[in-house]
Amino acid sequence: MNNGKYMRIEINNRTKKKINSSFIKGLVNKFVAEYQVKGEELSIAFVSDAEIKKLNRIYRDKSEPTDILSFAGEGELWGELIIDYDQIKRQAGQFGNSAREELIFILVHGLLHLLGYDDETEKDRQKMMEMGEQFMENLKFCN
Repeated sequence: MNNGKYMRIEINNRTKKKINSSFIKGLVNKFVAEYQVKGEELSIAFVSDAEIKKLNRIYRDKSEPTDILSFAGEGELWGELIIDYDQIKRQAGQFGNSAREELIFILVHGLLHLLGYDDETEKDRQKMMEMGEQFMENLKFCN
């Protein structure tokens, strides 16, 4: 169990994009504290459209890029998140968000998946959206 300690977070940036690792680690640790996450370690990889499209086809049988893939871990590894930053930037434009806001939202969404939530039904998707928005609203008061 995490017991209030900071989670070990490995960030593997496989893109040419500049990623603010300390911001991401801080966000994840706020989430971990808020949800009392059990686990010691999280792996986050930033990948290209081509790489996430390939992984999405293998694991979800969908031949298209996606913003994030979440994989539950075992033992000390809480899980792994694979993020396509280019897809997040495209979505930010579609939803009228900054790339940073969209990244936060998608990262929180992936973390909720690691807690066991899914978005296979509209009701479940709405619940995850509300939880993500609430967490982000709480973050505003922490910064």
